[in-house]
Amino acid sequence: MPVGFYPSVAQGAWNMPASIFIAKLLGPIFVVLAVGLILREQAFRRIVEDFNRSPALIYLAGFLGLLSGLALVLTHNVWLLDWRLIITLIGWIAIVRAVLTILAPQQIVAFGSKVLAHRGLFLAIGVVNLCVGLVLSYFGYWS
Repeated sequence: MPVGFYPSVAQGAWNMPASIFIAKLLGPIFVVLAVGLILREQAFRRIVEDFNRSPALIYLAGFLGLLSGLALVLTHNVWLLDWRLIITLIGWIAIVRAVLTILAPQQIVAFGSKVLAHRGLFLAIGVVNLCVGLVLSYFGYWS
């Protein structure tokens, strides 16, 4: 590949097609999951309860989270102070959460139990995910 083929990170144009693709992919996923979480809170509470009782599901979630987090970070590790940083942070958060899920599943169960104990936390998580999804959708589809 010729030198200078990619724009420099300093110019702020690093891998923009990948950023837009990932925003188009993750934005609607976050929106749909957030709306489901907000509108069907009891169903999601049952999912968390079932998850907390299943070591196999906990391990599978850790494995899939690590796989997706690494894929995201390897594809998009952009540390610029703009909307693309959201994608990078999602990837790194997924990696950290996945490693904790695999190596310390009891901590994940404890966190799940705390989420279940606080009714307002479900709504807060839903609202945060909705905002992230709307921002990513905006930059992916309309910006």
